[in-house]
Amino acid sequence: MKTLRIGLILTFFISFMLLMGCAPGTGKFTAAQPAGFFSGVWHGWIAPFCVIIGLFDPDVRIYEPFNTGWWYDFGFYVAVISGFGGLSLTRKNKHG
Repeated sequence: MKTLRIGLILTFFISFMLLMGCAPGTGKFTAAQPAGFFSGVWHGWIAPFCVIIGLFDPDVRIYEPFNTGWWYDFGFYVAVISGFGGLSLTRKNKHG
């Protein structure tokens, strides 16, 4: 049981670190190579984690400043809405 708990904690920590390696505002994207649609989708999915990390690391943002514009915004908002708004569509009403 103790081995399982350590394995789960280690798996969570490694997954979390991999997620944060692709966080917006870390310098991966530049004006010459801006973030596009799929980066916007990814940044929308990891936005809640970036908010928490951003409290401790001012370089991590929830939104990439070097982006392609409308397409990045579209990907970001699609991910945010489908990731969080979609939860309310699948919840069942327990009253009734």
